[in-house]
Amino acid sequence: MQICIQLVSHKETTMPILNLTQAMMNKLPKCPDGKSRIELCDAVVKGLYVEVRTTSTVGSYYLRYKDFDGKTCHRKLGSTMELKLIDAKERTLKLKAEISNGKDPKEETLKRKSIPTFAEFFEDKYLPFAKQHKRTWSNDEQMYKTHLKGEFGHLKLSAIKREAAQKFHSGLKQQGLTGSTCDHYLKLLRHALNLAVDWDIIESNQLARVKLFRECNQIERYMNDAELAGLLKVLHTDENRSVSNLALFLLATGARNNEARQAKWDDIDVVNRLWQIPAVNSKSKKIRNVPLNDAAIEVLAKVDTQDEFEYVFVNLRSGKPYACVKKTWHRLRAAAGLPKLRLHDLRHQFASMLVNAGRSLYEVQQILGHSDPKVTERYAHLTPSTLQQAANSVSPRLGRPSVI
Repeated sequence: MQICIQLVSHKETTMPILNLTQAMMNKLPKCPDGKSRIELCDAVVKGLYVEVRTTSTVGSYYLRYKDFDGKTCHRKLGSTMELKLIDAKERTLKLKAEISNGKDPKEETLKRKSIPTFAEFFEDKYLPFAKQHKRTWSNDEQMYKTHLKGEFGHLKLSAIKREAAQKFHSGLKQQGLTGSTCDHYLKLLRHALNLAVDWDIIESNQLARVKLFRECNQIERYMNDAELAGLLKVLHTDENRSVSNLALFLLATGARNNEARQAKWDDIDVVNRLWQIPAVNSKSKKIRNVPLNDAAIEVLAKVDTQDEFEYVFVNLRSGKPYACVKKTWHRLRAAAGLPKLRLHDLRHQFASMLVNAGRSLYEVQQILGHSDPKVTERYAHLTPSTLQQAANSVSPRLGRPSVI
């Protein structure tokens, strides 16, 4: 096909004005002798042109426009291999409409170039934010260092796509991680990108619809009467009174391990039998009031730290609250013949005892400090004997009717 070219002088660039067709794009003309590049300008869609270089057989679509200062700018739309001419014209008309409405494509380009990599964002922005707002931020940092940095650290935030995240998620499962652990990695990645959207760093998060495994890995370990008696015997007689009293207090209140370890005497009102957990120590980040029953009051009476220390349960060697009691707890539970019993299971046990004593789930929810009643249902474990009693409650109504 022979192309008739009308030349327009523009500095050192040859600028033919043509009624561009897809056939022309399929077979672009060569640059004239002595020229390194030419621009084929469309006569129909003003501002659209195709750049052809001597160093390439593929052309590039551009939009030529003036910014708010009257300066001529150029916005690349794509190559003639990537885009059909009709698509390039459509993009051009869309951009021209946006420009007329006050949007500058140059600013969008600069914004995209300024988007940080995932590593830069996570270390410079996400972690400082998480340290101020998330009690478990160190877990996020560990997950980042273990898998996320190596997989996504080098990518710009806008380059993290759904397909890559889904492949990463499935790959963790193939490495032997549990479905729940795999989900934690994906949730952290998704949460970080959501914050980037909120902070106007990227426009959208493509990971919103990546499916989780949602495997149920909840562990519910409840002691029967004999096991509970064995544990209580160990806790009342072991020589490590501080950790033993801490465990007894957890059993008596249903509190979380961290809440009890951070308990101060100023937070406890023995007269009114009330323990106020400050917002900084509460998982919900709200002040929580825990009623103290007879068993809890008895534990507090045996703890001899009130007049000497600020905290209730103190490591007497350091004079400070316990940072961790795992080693001592492992010894205590082994002595009781319960090698798999976790400290958090004492919270389960407390809730189970409440329910089996006939207390309502609403009461259990309030004592445990759950904002969502669905969370409380996990703790509503009923013993077979309690269920049998419940079933038998209808028996009197179902007996043989008396003869009148």
